[in-house]
Amino acid sequence: MSRRTAFAATLVLCCLCRTATAQQYDLVIRNGHIIDGTGSPWYGADIAIQNGRIVKIGMIDPASAAKTIDAHGLTVAPGFIDMLGQSELTILVNPHLPSKIFQGITTEITGEGGSIAPINDRMRAENQAVFAHYQVTPDWRSLQDYFKRLETQGMGINLASYVGATTVRRMVLGNEDRAPAPEELAQMQALVLDAMHQGAMGLSTSLQYAPAPYARTEELIALASTAASAGGIYATHMRSEGDDIFAALDETFRIGREAKIPVEIWHLKAAGKPNWGRTPEIVDRINGARASGLDVAADTYAYTAWSNSFSAFVPPWAHVGGDKAMIARLKDPGQRARIRDTMQHDKNWDNEWLEIAGPEGVTISSTVDPKLQPLQGKSIAEIAKMQGKDPIDCILDLIAADPAMHVVVSGMSEADVAYVLKQPWVSIDNDSAGASVDGILGQEHPHPRGYGTFPRILRKYVREDHLLTLPDAIRKFSALPAQRMHLADRGVLKAGMWADIVIFDPDTIRDLATYENPNQLSVGMRFVLVNGVPVICEGKMTQALPGKVLRGPGYVQ
Repeated sequence: MSRRTAFAATLVLCCLCRTATAQQYDLVIRNGHIIDGTGSPWYGADIAIQNGRIVKIGMIDPASAAKTIDAHGLTVAPGFIDMLGQSELTILVNPHLPSKIFQGITTEITGEGGSIAPINDRMRAENQAVFAHYQVTPDWRSLQDYFKRLETQGMGINLASYVGATTVRRMVLGNEDRAPAPEELAQMQALVLDAMHQGAMGLSTSLQYAPAPYARTEELIALASTAASAGGIYATHMRSEGDDIFAALDETFRIGREAKIPVEIWHLKAAGKPNWGRTPEIVDRINGARASGLDVAADTYAYTAWSNSFSAFVPPWAHVGGDKAMIARLKDPGQRARIRDTMQHDKNWDNEWLEIAGPEGVTISSTVDPKLQPLQGKSIAEIAKMQGKDPIDCILDLIAADPAMHVVVSGMSEADVAYVLKQPWVSIDNDSAGASVDGILGQEHPHPRGYGTFPRILRKYVREDHLLTLPDAIRKFSALPAQRMHLADRGVLKAGMWADIVIFDPDTIRDLATYENPNQLSVGMRFVLVNGVPVICEGKMTQALPGKVLRGPGYVQ
């Protein structure tokens, strides 16, 4: 046993209430208010855990347990499922993912259009700056290789991944703006099927980020049909979340119908002031699709700002050929002038720059260039003033300096956010990589949702605004996402399920992360169990790594 493992085991043992002589159960949670994830009201009972699973709920003799937790006055609920995390790299940096577990997240689904695998030598080289920033050696080629690496190192939460349509496109077509030839599309479908057999949950798209916009709907239907043949789901960051959102919804519905696949719309929103107040119509469109028989749902992180790659501000045609080609265009006076003109005047391009109030609404959150790190947390308006530049020139210079830079963009209304959140088919996504307040991950200035999404919903929308009841919120955190992702043995507290469990005081749990100071762990999680093992015990991280790779329905051993 390693020194770290021994320390973790000792801490887990010390923070549990007692050790008994008879050990019928590994652990019993006593005296809690159980909210089981289904939306039902709480009830009082004990929970017995053996070999990582719940084996009994009811009145349980504490003497029958090796260890006990007294949850008197606390809520006991299923662990929270993050419908869109971004932790595929950061989990290799810090496998404990403190920003996730202190929110109560026990399972993350990741792989937004660009999945961690498959990957080839060219893609490795193109992403080298990001790998170097995180000090990660990309020693995998397939999703199966990556999963083996996770299982070897251990992890603090469960993790599952989609296979990204962008990734398979880059594998076959690189960064070119063209349709695949029939034999190339067959190669892409074969990559999707291989990933499904290796455990992918389904196919994902992120259609606002090059080279994804180059894919026509027919290409996506073909890839989604392949994922559907292996029991997968189709998840999408749609082509537009702003001016063209209704066309984007129509495309999404078409893909679901023609590929015969369930659909999950990531981080549903009405982006940009011109679109504020349109969420009732957006929701009506989705309800209409559901009424017609299409299995479509959505998720949200419930903040009024989003976060994305800064290079998305540059029109898709400027990305053709990859980052080096884009940088060359930004440095060419004629091409740069054309890019500026598109950003400012082309109404046929759904550009997020046109959806915000101005440069004061865009803040630098992360960069892989150490020289640019002092700009993290500053707005484009501030930086442009500091540098004596026009704001758009400032944007283009920063993108050219670091195409991997990310920004936080203010562009949604609170009323729209709340309207989406209360829909019964909307679950929750964090849409952020797991992080830590120290080390490499603590050097960034992320969106506060990365540390605060789930506790913020409990604080603001349950406790303060009464938009949701506590059982409603827990259902959105657990049973609903488990149902969407076909996780039949998680998401509900009942006998036979894996013991992913959170224990907290609903009157005090809260987020601390803010836009000004985002690197702050949420508070109020007394215990968080992953597969029956505490990763948080009496409010402190235990250093245990009990997480599992969760593989999709098409997995072939």
